[in-house]
Amino acid sequence: MIRNGFFSLLFIACLTTCYYDNEENLYPELGQTCDLTNVTYTLTVKPILQSYCLSCHSTAAATSSGGGIKLENYTDFKTYVTNGKFYGSVTHTAGYSAMPKGGGTLDNCSLQKLKKWIDNGALNN
Repeated sequence: MIRNGFFSLLFIACLTTCYYDNEENLYPELGQTCDLTNVTYTLTVKPILQSYCLSCHSTAAATSSGGGIKLENYTDFKTYVTNGKFYGSVTHTAGYSAMPKGGGTLDNCSLQKLKKWIDNGALNN
């Protein structure tokens, strides 16, 4: 009888507990939209490079930690964009050195912005 009471109490407790998880808290990126209007090198791409790439690929750090690859100015960066190595690396495409090294891919919105800029001609704007 005590055993049945225990299981009944446990069952009731499970039914009455609160559950506050919601989709917005669990997956915040689902509720966000990625603004792809006015994607430019100066306003969009350069800040992404500063956040994710330049700690290793700035002019000062490229020799010691960036494999000699400099992405700090448009001219240097454009070389890796044109040959496809940059986008292949940041999307972790097979055959390319995955960047950032030892980290996950960039967030989806940043990747979309980079792709849009490249598809629009990778202009120095």
